[in-house]
Order: sequence, then C-alpha cells, then structure tokens
Amino acid sequence: MASVEETGNMDSTTLPPPCTTSTYRHLKPSPLVAFNAVLMLVGSGGGSLLLRLYFVRGGHRMWLSTFLQVAAWPILLLPLYLSRLFLPTTTTPRRHHLLLPLPLAAASAFLGLLIALDCYLYAYGSSCLPLSTSSLLIASQLAFTAVFSFLIVRQRFTAFSLNAVVLLTLGPVVLSLGAAGDRPEGEAMSKYYVGFFMSIAAAALIGLVLPLVELAYRRMSTEEMTYATVIVTQIVMGASGSVFCLLGMLINKDFQAIPKEAKDFELGELKYYMVLIWNAICWQIINVGMVGVIFTASSLFCGVMIAILVPVGEILAVIFLNEKFNGSKGVALALCLWGFASYMYGEMKQSKKQKQPSSVELPRPKT
Repeated sequence: MASVEETGNMDSTTLPPPCTTSTYRHLKPSPLVAFNAVLMLVGSGGGSLLLRLYFVRGGHRMWLSTFLQVAAWPILLLPLYLSRLFLPTTTTPRRHHLLLPLPLAAASAFLGLLIALDCYLYAYGSSCLPLSTSSLLIASQLAFTAVFSFLIVRQRFTAFSLNAVVLLTLGPVVLSLGAAGDRPEGEAMSKYYVGFFMSIAAAALIGLVLPLVELAYRRMSTEEMTYATVIVTQIVMGASGSVFCLLGMLINKDFQAIPKEAKDFELGELKYYMVLIWNAICWQIINVGMVGVIFTASSLFCGVMIAILVPVGEILAVIFLNEKFNGSKGVALALCLWGFASYMYGEMKQSKKQKQPSSVELPRPKT
C-alpha cells in the first residue's frame, strides 16, 4: 500500500491542469468584468460606425480597413509600462512579470493571424451591407461560440443559456427573410449576398477564436495569468495580425492608393485621416474588452456581449447613417434583447443556487 506522502506525489503529477476541468463557469459580477464590458460597449459604438462611414463616404481599401481593426496595439504599451512600475515587489524580478511563456506567446501569435483573417471577412461584409444588417449577422457568432466552447473548453450549459443561444441565432435568420428590401440603392444583388455570407463566415471564425483564447488562458496557472499578462497577449495578437495585414496592403498597393483616396473622400482629406485614426483606436478598445471579458468570465459570455451590442449598431446606423429600420430588423432586435435577458436571468439563478448552503447528513456513530 502506498504511503500518504507517495500518494500525494502521485496526485500532483497525474491530476490534469486547471484548464481541463469541465465545470460550469457562471458569470460572477466584479468591477473588472464590468470594466471590460464597458470597453466593449464604448469601442463597438465607434468602431463599427466609423468602418461603415469609411466605405459609405468613398473608402474602398479592404486590407487597409482590416489593418485598422488590429493596428492600434502600441497604445497598450503605456498602461503596460505604468503597470510595470507599480507592480508589487515579489521574489520574482519585475521584468519577468510581463514575459509570456513560450507556448502562450506562440498561441497568441497564431490567434492574431486568425483574428486578422476574421477582420478581413468582417470588413468585406461591412463594405457590402448596411451597418444594421452586418451587426445582426455578426450576432450569429454566438451559436458558433456555443458549439466551439462546448468542444474546446467543455463549457456546460443551462436551459437559460441554451435558450439565449437559440434566440440570438434566430435574429439573423429573420433578417435574411427581409434581405431584398434592405439592399442599398444601386448595389447588385450578387454583391449583397457575397457580403451577407462573408459576414456569416466572420461570425463563424470569431466563434472559433473566442474559445481558443479562453483555452490559451486556461493552460496557464493562476499565478502566471494576470490582467497585465492578458494585455501582453493582446499586444502579441495585434502585432501578429498587423504583420499579416501589412503584407496584404503591400501586395494590394494600398499605400500608394491612400493619398488619392484621401483627396477623393467625401468628407474631406483631414476627416479621412481622422476617421482612420479613431477607427483604429475604437477597435483596439473593443479588442482589449473582449480578451478581458474572456479572462474574467468566459468566451461564452464574450459571445453574448457581442450579440447584445447589436442594438448599439442598430441605433447608431439609423441616427448617423440614415439607414432604414424595417420590420425584420425590429423582430431580429427583439430576439437579441430577449436572448440576452434569458442569459442574464439564468446566470443570476445559477449564482444564487451555488450560494445556497447545501445540507449534508452526517453518518451516525456506531454504538
């Protein structure tokens, strides 16, 4: 029979790492979760609107618009440097706090390439579709996120979360029924449907990427994963995606075309560059919010947040871009709101259930 010490050693080597557990990760409200959710909300309001504004007012460069969605990662260096200055003193040298383990760095670089490809698909769809339509189509990513989070990180579901996934997925289906009346004037139907399916492809790819990001985080121990580490992974993903987009811009000769496109921009040359700069900043805010939500909650909740941001795109598109708001969009919007409410209600019930003390009947002593 093994001794107690030998048994302990055996368990420490045979137990799987924390990432392989299959427990239900319910949403735990905290200031950090709220902070990252607000980042997603603020960034989404500007990023998608400015991207569509770029195309509506005369922009045509696909690789440039893709580059803008990943290129603003250098702005994260300042808060990262400040966090390095104010890190608490530990036995580990400070410079090591911001160094990624090689597996996480390699995973982040690969994920950056996938994100850049997803941004290209999204940019192509945004160039062909009204903002309100592309926003609702991106909401379908929740169905893909749910499937991949179950397969990759063993996410467990409740009846309420499944109901939310179904409702948020029905939105794009309803939207597709009214596609003929939503096509911009002068645009060929074939181009409209190419944009439609490009947006669906973007939704499917981001649905795969989110659980992969969560898996990469879960592979690290609790001591290794901090919020500063999350920011470093976002910098690596942004740099990797930027290199991918720069190659596309060089091959497509975007750098030679930018000055002429700026002069022909309907809002003027100065506003052209302002649109590009603020577009990049807004997208970086979204990206930080997304990885932060995955780190503090889960990839599934990040997918729910992306889906609930649809009303933001709908309202901004109607107000600033004068897009039509027809009946199919109204029904799709209602389904998105209903699905989000169902998810949040289920999380609240799950949280209350886990807080309730469970009564355990102790065995009676033998007489």
